[in-house]
Amino acid sequence: MRGTTENTDLFDPKTQMDPDFTRHGSSSDGDFGFAFNDSNFSDRLLRIEIMGGPSDSRSEVEGCTSIADWARHRKRRREDIKKESGVTISDIVACPEEQILTDEQPDMDGCPGGENPDDEGGEAMVEEALSGDEEETSSEPNWGMDCSTVVRVKELHISSPILAAKSPFFYKLFSNGMRESEQRHVTLRINASEEAALMELLNFMYSNAVSVTTAPALLDVLMAADKFEVASCMRYCSRLLRNMPMTPESALLYLELPSSVLMAKAVQPLTDAAKQFLAARYKDITKFHEEVMSLPLAGIEAILSSDELQIASEDAVYDFILKWARAQYPCLEERREILGSRLALSIRFPFMTCRKLKKVLTCSDFEHEIASKLVLEALFFKAEAPHRQRSLASEESASLNRRLIERAYKYRPVKVVEFELPRPQCVVYLDLKREECGGLFPSGRVYSQAFHLGGQGFFLSAHCNMDQQSSFHCFGLFLGMQEKGSVSFGVDYEFSARSKPAEDFISKYKGNYTFTGGKAVGYRNLFGVPWTSFIAEDSQYFINGILHLRAELTIKRLEED
Repeated sequence: MRGTTENTDLFDPKTQMDPDFTRHGSSSDGDFGFAFNDSNFSDRLLRIEIMGGPSDSRSEVEGCTSIADWARHRKRRREDIKKESGVTISDIVACPEEQILTDEQPDMDGCPGGENPDDEGGEAMVEEALSGDEEETSSEPNWGMDCSTVVRVKELHISSPILAAKSPFFYKLFSNGMRESEQRHVTLRINASEEAALMELLNFMYSNAVSVTTAPALLDVLMAADKFEVASCMRYCSRLLRNMPMTPESALLYLELPSSVLMAKAVQPLTDAAKQFLAARYKDITKFHEEVMSLPLAGIEAILSSDELQIASEDAVYDFILKWARAQYPCLEERREILGSRLALSIRFPFMTCRKLKKVLTCSDFEHEIASKLVLEALFFKAEAPHRQRSLASEESASLNRRLIERAYKYRPVKVVEFELPRPQCVVYLDLKREECGGLFPSGRVYSQAFHLGGQGFFLSAHCNMDQQSSFHCFGLFLGMQEKGSVSFGVDYEFSARSKPAEDFISKYKGNYTFTGGKAVGYRNLFGVPWTSFIAEDSQYFINGILHLRAELTIKRLEED
């Protein structure tokens, strides 16, 4: 007596399937492991033709005991396939007469418990080796695989509803809009290196688990799950891999999986974890310079996607990317393509100095149109009012693009307004967050990016130091000149800060100094209050959590030694 079922047809072409779920619930519901390859609970026979070739042997695959072994084997496979006819020997046999063999066996209404008249009672999986004569007389096309032959055939009893519920691939195979749904035999052709992974995948579709535990084996199953569209297995393998200890080699391998795998939503948590691992490991790229220079493109993109990258400035990011691209892509055309389509997205041009942006416009490594567009966008952003910049950055933070998000630079960005007449003069704006200032206690320093006046480089530095009598900590601001050449500058300078309640800039200190290379001048207690008062929640100098500083510099005279 047949139990009641919903009045729907699993193989009705109009029925829509979500690849992540069965039609009656989560893909993880139910364990049908007892029915795997059991004729009593099956309605079809799956014939798996295992192809052999010069580059395929099970011992080679089984010898992969590490991520590095797996990557080398996969690379070797790709190279061997390219040397063959151009058709991958792991393709599924695509002709209808080979996909589904017509035995005119009546359909069993999708009931797993129906009788199987061809079976004498649940014998084990059938595996047979084909002789050379059988292969030669086969009427099947060789699909350009001159160096490959069917070396083994496996036959499994399968339940089409179970497979179709887990996989859109099998769903379409069993419900192609014709009467093939009544035919019993289905043939798949795979490469020998895929055999173990496919068996694990089929078992997973019944039991929601795999027996393998090593990273190489799980990667093989993940690849098979992608090929046969079993999203639940992709999630399962991705989770197991994510829970294993990550290494630079494994992280890079996950980021360089085939594009179809990387695009799958089920694998996103794994690739995100790989990116985070690389970004954290190489947070300070100056410490791992040689190692980072040898990383592939995917690794460089992962590292440079981080907001926490410890680097002097975005100018330094630009210089590093150019150096890496020139080393990895010596051909100019290839380099331009990679820079324009990929690496330019990793450079946050709005936070580069105007001086460096000018160099971008004349850099031959970028297509001129692309360079012009990037620089123009950066200048427009720089010209926006601060509140508008914050709004644009907030809008972009929700996307994958982070080009308007400021990194945690070692040297803080500044805005500079320059004048040439009547005398060389510049106005420099430096904003510091309350958290940055708080981190300076008790004796820290933070430096601004360099800015230029009269052809020489200057910088600002904010300090937490003791006052003149060493009685309490206080906030100090200093102006320094980069050590370069033998030129002396007589400079008038003035430090100002925004202050509540008016929130206007109020002058805090004026002075003049004759600079020589490497010298600095400033005021140890800019606000004339103890550190605790300066950093307090009700401090009049922090406006919406930001300390706004301004320095005006004017050259009085230029003297050559």
